[in-house]
Amino acid sequence: MDKNMKDPFNHSVAHCALASDKPLVLIGLMGVGKTTVGRRLAKKLDLPFVDADEEIEKAADLSIAEIFDRFGEDYFRDGERRVIARLMEEQKQVIATGGGAFMNEETRALILSNAVAIWLDADIDILVKRVARRDTRPLLKDGDPETILRNLAKTRNPIYAQAQLHITGNDSPHEITVNRIIEALGA
Repeated sequence: MDKNMKDPFNHSVAHCALASDKPLVLIGLMGVGKTTVGRRLAKKLDLPFVDADEEIEKAADLSIAEIFDRFGEDYFRDGERRVIARLMEEQKQVIATGGGAFMNEETRALILSNAVAIWLDADIDILVKRVARRDTRPLLKDGDPETILRNLAKTRNPIYAQAQLHITGNDSPHEITVNRIIEALGA
Protein backbone atom coordinates (compact mmCIF):
# COMPACT_ATOMS: atom_id res chain seq x y z
CA MET A 1 0.00 0.00 0.00
CA ASP A 2 1.17 3.55 -0.77
CA LYS A 3 2.78 5.09 2.32
CA ASN A 4 0.51 8.14 1.95
CA MET A 5 -2.51 5.96 2.59
CA LYS A 6 -1.44 4.92 6.06
CA ASP A 7 -2.16 7.14 8.95
CA PRO A 8 0.75 8.58 10.91
CA PHE A 9 0.09 6.48 14.01
CA ASN A 10 0.08 3.20 12.07
CA HIS A 11 -3.56 2.33 12.68
CA SER A 12 -4.39 -0.49 10.36
CA VAL A 13 -6.73 -0.11 7.43
CA ALA A 14 -8.87 -2.78 9.10
CA HIS A 15 -9.45 -0.31 11.93
CA CYS A 16 -11.10 2.05 9.46
CA ALA A 17 -13.09 -0.71 7.78
CA LEU A 18 -14.48 -1.67 11.18
CA ALA A 19 -15.65 1.92 11.65
CA SER A 20 -18.19 1.41 8.89
CA ASP A 21 -21.00 2.98 10.92
CA LYS A 22 -19.06 6.17 11.61
CA PRO A 23 -19.17 9.40 9.60
CA LEU A 24 -16.21 10.13 7.33
CA VAL A 25 -14.85 13.59 8.11
CA LEU A 26 -12.51 15.30 5.66
CA ILE A 27 -9.98 17.70 7.15
CA GLY A 28 -7.10 19.69 5.69
CA LEU A 29 -6.01 23.11 4.53
CA MET A 30 -8.21 25.33 2.42
CA GLY A 31 -8.04 24.52 -1.26
CA VAL A 32 -7.14 20.87 -0.78
CA GLY A 33 -10.48 19.76 -2.24
CA LYS A 34 -12.44 18.61 0.79
CA THR A 35 -15.81 19.60 -0.70
CA THR A 36 -15.17 18.32 -4.23
CA VAL A 37 -13.56 15.08 -3.08
CA GLY A 38 -16.21 14.71 -0.37
CA ARG A 39 -19.09 14.94 -2.85
CA ARG A 40 -17.48 12.35 -5.12
CA LEU A 41 -16.57 10.07 -2.21
CA ALA A 42 -20.12 10.20 -0.87
CA LYS A 43 -21.56 9.41 -4.30
CA LYS A 44 -19.22 6.46 -4.78
CA LEU A 45 -20.02 5.09 -1.31
CA ASP A 46 -23.75 5.86 -1.69
CA LEU A 47 -23.72 8.09 1.38
CA PRO A 48 -25.12 11.57 1.97
CA PHE A 49 -22.66 14.46 1.74
CA VAL A 50 -22.67 17.65 3.79
CA ASP A 51 -20.33 20.62 3.79
CA ALA A 52 -19.97 21.99 7.32
CA ASP A 53 -19.24 25.51 6.03
CA GLU A 54 -22.51 25.52 4.05
CA GLU A 55 -24.38 24.32 7.15
CA ILE A 56 -22.79 27.09 9.23
CA GLU A 57 -23.88 29.67 6.66
CA LYS A 58 -27.44 28.29 6.69
CA ALA A 59 -27.57 28.31 10.50
CA ALA A 60 -26.24 31.88 10.75
CA ASP A 61 -27.96 33.16 7.61
CA LEU A 62 -24.62 34.83 6.83
CA SER A 63 -21.61 33.95 4.71
CA ILE A 64 -18.49 32.77 6.51
CA ALA A 65 -16.75 36.00 5.51
CA GLU A 66 -19.61 37.99 7.07
CA ILE A 67 -19.45 35.94 10.28
CA PHE A 68 -15.69 36.59 10.52
CA ASP A 69 -16.15 40.31 9.80
CA ARG A 70 -19.04 40.88 12.21
CA PHE A 71 -18.21 38.54 15.07
CA GLY A 72 -14.61 37.36 14.70
CA GLU A 73 -12.94 34.00 14.34
CA ASP A 74 -13.61 32.79 17.91
CA TYR A 75 -17.37 33.22 17.44
CA PHE A 76 -17.17 31.43 14.09
CA ARG A 77 -15.19 28.51 15.57
CA ASP A 78 -17.74 28.06 18.36
CA GLY A 79 -20.58 27.89 15.84
CA GLU A 80 -18.53 25.57 13.66
CA ARG A 81 -17.95 23.22 16.60
CA ARG A 82 -21.69 23.08 17.35
CA VAL A 83 -22.65 22.46 13.72
CA ILE A 84 -20.09 19.67 13.29
CA ALA A 85 -21.27 18.02 16.52
CA ARG A 86 -24.85 18.11 15.20
CA LEU A 87 -23.83 16.70 11.81
CA MET A 88 -21.97 13.84 13.45
CA GLU A 89 -25.09 12.86 15.40
CA GLU A 90 -27.04 12.43 12.18
CA GLN A 91 -26.88 9.47 9.82
CA LYS A 92 -23.57 8.12 8.55
CA GLN A 93 -22.37 10.60 5.96
CA VAL A 94 -19.34 12.24 4.44
CA ILE A 95 -18.64 15.62 6.08
CA ALA A 96 -16.28 18.23 4.64
CA THR A 97 -15.01 20.63 7.29
CA GLY A 98 -13.39 24.03 7.06
CA GLY A 99 -9.61 24.13 7.25
CA GLY A 100 -9.53 25.32 10.86
CA ALA A 101 -12.23 23.08 12.30
CA PHE A 102 -9.86 20.32 13.40
CA MET A 103 -7.72 22.87 15.24
CA ASN A 104 -10.43 23.31 17.87
CA GLU A 105 -9.60 20.84 20.65
CA GLU A 106 -13.24 19.92 21.35
CA THR A 107 -14.08 19.49 17.68
CA ARG A 108 -10.95 17.40 17.12
CA ALA A 109 -11.71 15.12 20.08
CA LEU A 110 -15.29 14.68 18.87
CA ILE A 111 -14.16 13.80 15.34
CA LEU A 112 -11.40 11.43 16.47
CA SER A 113 -13.67 9.52 18.82
CA ASN A 114 -16.85 9.42 16.71
CA ALA A 115 -15.72 9.44 13.07
CA VAL A 116 -13.00 8.44 10.67
CA ALA A 117 -10.90 11.56 10.14
CA ILE A 118 -9.34 11.75 6.69
CA TRP A 119 -6.59 14.33 6.24
CA LEU A 120 -6.45 15.47 2.62
CA ASP A 121 -3.07 16.96 1.88
CA ALA A 122 -1.40 18.70 -1.07
CA ASP A 123 1.72 20.73 -1.75
CA ILE A 124 1.47 24.43 -0.90
CA ASP A 125 2.16 25.49 -4.51
CA ILE A 126 -0.92 23.57 -5.64
CA LEU A 127 -3.05 25.03 -2.85
CA VAL A 128 -1.96 28.58 -3.77
CA LYS A 129 -3.14 28.02 -7.35
CA ARG A 130 -6.46 26.63 -6.16
CA VAL A 131 -7.27 29.32 -3.59
CA ALA A 132 -6.46 32.05 -6.12
CA ARG A 133 -9.66 31.06 -7.94
CA ARG A 134 -11.89 32.41 -5.13
CA ASP A 135 -11.68 35.51 -2.97
CA THR A 136 -14.03 34.29 -0.25
CA ARG A 137 -11.44 32.99 2.20
CA PRO A 138 -11.29 35.26 5.26
CA LEU A 139 -7.87 34.08 6.41
CA LEU A 140 -6.31 35.03 3.06
CA LYS A 141 -7.66 38.55 2.64
CA ASP A 142 -4.91 40.32 4.62
CA GLY A 143 -1.70 39.05 3.11
CA ASP A 144 0.16 36.92 0.61
CA PRO A 145 -1.74 33.62 0.17
CA GLU A 146 1.44 31.55 -0.19
CA THR A 147 2.96 32.92 3.02
CA ILE A 148 -0.31 32.48 4.89
CA LEU A 149 -0.77 28.90 3.64
CA ARG A 150 2.83 27.98 4.51
CA ASN A 151 2.34 29.35 8.04
CA LEU A 152 -0.99 27.56 8.40
CA ALA A 153 0.57 24.29 7.22
CA LYS A 154 3.43 24.65 9.69
CA THR A 155 0.94 25.12 12.53
CA ARG A 156 -1.84 22.79 11.41
CA ASN A 157 -0.13 19.81 9.79
CA PRO A 158 1.10 18.34 13.12
CA ILE A 159 -2.52 18.51 14.35
CA TYR A 160 -3.98 17.15 11.10
CA ALA A 161 -1.53 14.24 11.49
CA GLN A 162 -3.75 12.93 14.30
CA ALA A 163 -6.32 11.85 11.68
CA GLN A 164 -6.74 8.13 11.18
CA LEU A 165 -5.97 8.46 7.45
CA HIS A 166 -3.60 10.74 5.52
CA ILE A 167 -4.20 10.99 1.77
CA THR A 168 -2.04 13.17 -0.47
CA GLY A 169 -3.85 14.30 -3.59
CA ASN A 170 -1.58 16.97 -5.06
CA ASP A 171 -2.49 17.57 -8.70
CA SER A 172 -4.00 14.16 -9.38
CA PRO A 173 -7.62 14.09 -10.53
CA HIS A 174 -10.10 14.09 -7.66
CA GLU A 175 -11.29 10.65 -8.73
CA ILE A 176 -7.84 9.20 -7.96
CA THR A 177 -7.94 10.79 -4.51
CA VAL A 178 -11.41 9.31 -3.95
CA ASN A 179 -10.15 5.86 -4.97
CA ARG A 180 -7.17 6.19 -2.60
CA ILE A 181 -9.54 7.00 0.25
CA ILE A 182 -11.80 4.05 -0.56
CA GLU A 183 -8.80 1.72 -0.75
CA ALA A 184 -7.45 3.03 2.57
CA LEU A 185 -10.87 2.54 4.18
CA GLY A 186 -10.96 -1.03 3.00
CA ALA A 187 -14.36 -0.31 1.51
